[in-house]
Amino acid sequence: MHSYVVARDYGFAPNPFFGFCTLATCKPKIRESAEVGDWVVGTGSKTAGRDGHIVYAMRVTEALTFNQYWRDPRFREKRPSLRGSTKQAFGDNIYHRDREGRWRQEDSHHSLPNGSPNRANISHDTQTNRVLISDHYVYWGGSGPLIPKRLRNFAGTDLCGKRGHKNAFPAEMVAAFVKWIEGIGESGFTGQPREW
Repeated sequence: MHSYVVARDYGFAPNPFFGFCTLATCKPKIRESAEVGDWVVGTGSKTAGRDGHIVYAMRVTEALTFNQYWRDPRFREKRPSLRGSTKQAFGDNIYHRDREGRWRQEDSHHSLPNGSPNRANISHDTQTNRVLISDHYVYWGGSGPLIPKRLRNFAGTDLCGKRGHKNAFPAEMVAAFVKWIEGIGESGFTGQPREW
C-alpha cells in the first residue's frame, strides 16, 4: 500500500473519470514502485481541513507507459479538452513522445497559462514513464469519510503522511484498511474534487 496527502484535488492527479482511476502525473516515486495489486491511497490535507479523511483508494490493476496510455482507445476521453466539460479540462492523458523521441505535453492543467509546455512539470512527471490504472477504486474527492482512528495510527504506524509518500505498512494494517474500504460498499466516482 502506498499513501500520500492529496494537497491539490482537481480531479487531475488522480483522475477518477470515465470508468478508470488513473495516476499519470505527479507522484513519480509511487508510479515507479507500485505493482499491479498494490493499493494507492490519497488522504486529505490539513491545510484544507481534511486531515484524516480519505480522498480516494485504488487497487492498481494495470500499468502503461505514457505512449501506451496515449494510444489506448480506452483512455482517449482522458485527453484534455480545455473547451470541454470540467472533467475533460482536467484530463491527465497529456504526455507522449514525438517521432524524434522528445516529450510532448498537451495543453492541460500542467501547461503554462498560455498553453505552452511547462518544462518543470514535464521534467518532474516524466522522470517515471509509467501510468497507474485502476478499474477497482473509490473516489470521494472533497467528501471522503474520516478514516477510523485505529487505521490512521495502526500499532504506531501513521497512515496519513505529510509530504512525499509512505509505503512501509504492516501486512495486518493493509488487510484491515482494505477490509474497511471494501466494507463501505461504494465504488467508482462518488464525489466531486474538493477544488471544484
